Amino acid sequence: MVRARPPHDGAAAPLAPRARLLPALSAVYRAQLSRARVARIPLLFVATFQSIGIMVLMRGVVDGGDEARAVVAGSSVLVVAFVALNLLAQYFGQLRASGGLDHYATLPVPPAAVVLGAAAAYASFTVPGTVVTAVVGSVLFKLPLAHLWVLAAVIPLAGAALSGLGAALGLLAPRPELATLCGQLGMSAALLLGVLPAAHLPAPVAWARDLLPSTYGVEALARSFDARPDWLLTAADLGVCAAVGVVSLAVATWAYRRAAVR
Repeated sequence: MVRARPPHDGAAAPLAPRARLLPALSAVYRAQLSRARVARIPLLFVATFQSIGIMVLMRGVVDGGDEARAVVAGSSVLVVAFVALNLLAQYFGQLRASGGLDHYATLPVPPAAVVLGAAAAYASFTVPGTVVTAVVGSVLFKLPLAHLWVLAAVIPLAGAALSGLGAALGLLAPRPELATLCGQLGMSAALLLGVLPAAHLPAPVAWARDLLPSTYGVEALARSFDARPDWLLTAADLGVCAAVGVVSLAVATWAYRRAAVR
């Protein structure tokens, strides 16, 4: 048997240099997006039909005005919550339980690239369902379509906040079952607190609504249905989504490092 000779100076062979953040992020994003297209398309249909079904049911009790705007905006952002929060929490929970994190830990890839790449892929995956839900809801409730371009900001910013939260829940949960439970509870909160008009909620529930990241995406989208939207308030709501996204993704990156070294 031939044995590999150690280096002449007795030093260990140098490891390959770590990949830079942006190229690594791009590679993880493409891989995760390809995987999501194969495995998650049926679930995207479920999320979209679920949101459209909620709007059809609410159409019987909501005629128009602020309530209709809240229903359409909440149902649209619910698609983002279903995929970016619920499914991502399940994905990272299963990845941690199955030892899949060990695979990423052996690669010269920054932890932030793994978390950001997966979060961006899942958030991107919500685009078709969110757009379809918003358009169908606007037609159903006779809301203007002129400012639906706001979705170009709502989807990535609300997606960043919710996917960061979902990744953190999946990585911090001690068991995959708990990660699934947390993801389901988060999506249920987005459903109940996002779709129901805020004016009809009791004060304690309204306070809880203010703590939910998706609320600010809902508010920004709901304002876009006004004849003259208040763009300053819309920008403020989107700014909250962006700030929560930065914090939640930073927490998820820390949780990934913590889980990968165990």
